[in-house]
Amino acid sequence: MLRPVCTDGAAVKLRLDITPDLVAMMAAEIRTGEKAVTAATREASNSLKNAWRAQITGAGLGARLARTIRSEQFPRDQPSLNAAALVWSKAPVIVGAHDTGLLIRSRNGFWLAIPTATAGKSARGGRITPGEWERRSGLRLRFVYRRTGPSLLVAEGRLNARGRAVASRSKTGRGVTTVPIFLLVPQVKLPKRLDLARDAARAQDALPGLIVAKWAEGKL
Repeated sequence: MLRPVCTDGAAVKLRLDITPDLVAMMAAEIRTGEKAVTAATREASNSLKNAWRAQITGAGLGARLARTIRSEQFPRDQPSLNAAALVWSKAPVIVGAHDTGLLIRSRNGFWLAIPTATAGKSARGGRITPGEWERRSGLRLRFVYRRTGPSLLVAEGRLNARGRAVASRSKTGRGVTTVPIFLLVPQVKLPKRLDLARDAARAQDALPGLIVAKWAEGKL
């Protein structure tokens, strides 16, 4: 606001009073913006984390792998106009393989051993290896080459009530049969079961609208 200030002379001085205080208004607006950007970034990152977890469980890869998806906010302790978030997996190799459809080859250039239903699970709940299977079952695996189709690792035993290959208790050999335990293949192509980039793009596209909405909420 401009106010005339009378002096003893003929001249009139003008004094500028800023009402309200623009500096205080700008500072308040910046604080509102910092909170809005931080809250919107947090909401977008949590939404992306939940979307990735839902993709993983929906693809049948299990809740355990889904829980490896984590998110973190920066800076951690205060709002900022430069707020950022990181969404990542603690099992990036496994998740990345299902996201890209990875071609898996044996490290030593020989065979990949794919357990059949008769092999059972590892003691840790995952895929059992030929060495662990032999230790647990007490049976020896035998290689069977096939010209067409995958070659096999087989064992001489019997199937129990759960369809697992176990050692036979018969002294006469009754009921003993040759059971395929592992399929041997040179490589395996994992199908692409995830599309993480799709959800990441959606979260990124939604972020500007979230910031505007949070900013408006902060001014109410």
